[in-house]
This record gives sequence, structure tokens and C-alpha cells, in this order.
Amino acid sequence: MSNAYASLEKKTIKKVTRRIVPFIILLYIIAFLDRANLGYAALDMNDALGLTSQMFGLASGIFFIGYFLFEVPSNVLLERFGARKWIARILVTWGIVVILTGFVESAVHLYFLRFLLGALEAGFFPGIILYLTYWFRVKERAKTIAMFMTAIAISFIIGAPFSTWVMDNISWMGMDGWRWMFILEGLPAVILGVITFFYLTDRPQQAKWLTSEEKDWLTRELEREKEAKAEKDGKQYGIKQTLSNPRVWFLALIYFTFNIGIYGIAFWLPQIIQSFSDVLSNTQVGLMTMIPYIAGAIAMNIWSRRSDRLGERRLHAAIPLVVGCLGMFASGMTSNPVASIAMMAIAVAGMYSFYGPFWSLATQFLSTSAAAVGIAVINSIGNLSGFVGPYGIGMIQEATGNVNIALYFLSISLLVPSILLFTMRKDLITRPPLSTDRPSDISVK
Repeated sequence: MSNAYASLEKKTIKKVTRRIVPFIILLYIIAFLDRANLGYAALDMNDALGLTSQMFGLASGIFFIGYFLFEVPSNVLLERFGARKWIARILVTWGIVVILTGFVESAVHLYFLRFLLGALEAGFFPGIILYLTYWFRVKERAKTIAMFMTAIAISFIIGAPFSTWVMDNISWMGMDGWRWMFILEGLPAVILGVITFFYLTDRPQQAKWLTSEEKDWLTRELEREKEAKAEKDGKQYGIKQTLSNPRVWFLALIYFTFNIGIYGIAFWLPQIIQSFSDVLSNTQVGLMTMIPYIAGAIAMNIWSRRSDRLGERRLHAAIPLVVGCLGMFASGMTSNPVASIAMMAIAVAGMYSFYGPFWSLATQFLSTSAAAVGIAVINSIGNLSGFVGPYGIGMIQEATGNVNIALYFLSISLLVPSILLFTMRKDLITRPPLSTDRPSDISVK
């Protein structure tokens, strides 16, 4: 590799990273905050609306039914209309629904708006993962995806104290604080949706912020990867072929079982922490909720950089799940609040470290237009467990009154995907990726 090539490579990747990654991190912070803020609202909202534990679990989980039904069509449309326009549309519409959630008067209203939120947000996450394949080579993806997914942890680090502070301190116009929380946290999505339309660039060739030399180099590099994959696999896969491919469903099963744990914690952690003491204010609960996610943000970036450096994905996805499983189980075993939070921090660090290597593994199997369908399928099937996790905890909590049993349930949900990854067939890892380079292959039939 010549010095000139190395210099151009470093300069271009750095410029692309600085332009794209901080902005999509900001978008995902808002996305996940607007998805998970129901967990903070529950500290006051459940009493206000008369929600039982099972009803709250249903309200949390029904989001993912809408998400599941509309995710694949949304990602196909993103590929057709372009990321800039479609992601902007997603942001504006979901922001409006979050604002409207501040005005709900019954459980039925809440169920409807949460379903609608899932339907309108569908496609955002897999769309961003697909978008990153337009700009970053395989060898940079785990690190880039991990940086992007740090937004999940940041959304809790920022959102937990902010949301609970709003609930404790804002009651403008006689409205409860949890209502203002939804309104104030829905507005940024609408604003950022408008900004997205003007800020994002669909493809490197259209990037006015790159020089001609940088655009040509990046385009050639990405095209070279695409051609190398096509040479290894002469088959062309459309929607039907992608949906019937065992690799897609195997990864979807892994992601499904993993998400039972991640979403169970996302929606229930504030209430779990509140159960430690009768004297904790909402703001104090929010501050304590930050701790596990700070650990997760640090761990996921360190671990994903290691995965990129070694070029290994499967074990780097499996091992953190074992750590998460053990941390979750230990958290349920102790009655000491400090020890429980410490074990929960270890669990969250393990769970979040899974993301970068896993999605790098998934995109390694899928190339070009196949990724639009394949990533959406993996994510939509996986996110169905966003219904199973919160609703399952609600049922367990209502039936037993014991949160520890719910934590054991979540622990098992992390053990299963780790076993699947450890036993993953070698031909699934080494087989050439699915490739759909013909535009007709992604048309809606």
C-alpha cells in the first residue's frame, strides 16, 4: 500500500465518519428515547391511567407489533426513495405520535398510539444499518455500528435523568409531568426530521462535502467489495429467496432471543429500581438508571474495536451474551440494591457489546440490495421479542409479585442466543454472502 493511498484512505474515512456518524447517533438517541420513555412515564402514568403490570407490559410490547408489520416494506421503500427522504419522513411522523401520547386518557388510547409509533418508526434502525453499507467498508463496520449503537446507551444516560426531572418538576397548564415528558421529547424528532432532509447524502457520488478524488476512491472501494462478493456467489436473490434463506432466519432467531432481555430491561428497569426503596423520587430513579448504561456505552465500543482489529465476529457476539446472562442472574440473586445495580451494569455491558459484532456478522452475509430486505427481516423478527420481553415480565410480576423471577427469565433469554452463536455452523460463516444487484429484485411484488 502506497503512502498516497494510505493517506487518501485515512482522510476519506475520517471525513465520512465525522460527517455521518455523530448525526445518526443523535437521531438514534432521539429514536430510542421516544421508544423507551414509556418506562419512565410508568412511574406516574400507570396510576393515572389505571394500568396493571400486565396492561403496561402490553402497552410496551404492542409497539413492536406495528414495527414488525411495517419494517420490511419500509426498508424496501427506503432503498427506492433514498435514505435522506425516507428517514426524514420516519422522524417527523414518529415525533408527532410521541407528542400525541402526552394527551392519552385511557389504556386503549395508549395501545393505539404505541402501535402507530411502531408502524411509523419501522425501518429506521435497519435503514441506518443499510445506509452505513453505502459509506463504510466491511472492515470498518463493527466499529461504526458500535459507535452508532452507543446511542442506545446515551439515550438512557441522558433520557433517564431528564425524563424523570421533567416528571417531577414540570406541570404547566395543569398537565401532569409525565404528559409533558412525551410532548417535550417528541418535538426533537420533528425538528431533526426536517434537518435530515437537508443534511444527509444518499450516496458517496452525491457528496458535495467530499473532493472528487475522495468520492472516486470511496466509490471504487465499495464497488470492489461488491464485485468481489458477486464473483464468489453467482446467484441472484429477490425478496422470496432472501426470506427463505436459512442464514437470515438463523440470525433472526438469535436477535429475537437477545431482544427479550434488552427490551425487558429497557422498559422495566426504572420500576425495578423504584422497588428498591419507597422513598426514591422519580429523579433519583432516573439517576440510578444511568449507571448500567454508562457501563454499556464504554464496553460496547471497546469490544467492537477489538472485533474489528481481529476480524472476528461470531465469538465476539457470543461471549458478551454469556456475561450478560451471568450479570442478570446475579442481579436477581441479591437483595442488596448496590450489588444489584452493579450486577445489572455488568449485564448491560455484556448485552450492548453484542451489537457491533452481530450486525457486522449479519451484513457480512448480505450485500447490496439483499441487505435492504435481509437486515429488515432480521430486525423485524428480532424485535417481535420487544413484545415478548416487556409483556412476559408484566405477566410474571403480576402472577408472582417477585421481580427476581423476571430477571431469571431475562437471564435465560440471553443464554439461548449465546448457545446458538457458539454452535453456529462453519459453512454459515464462510459461505459467500447473499447478493441482489438487480433493481427488480427488491421491487414490491
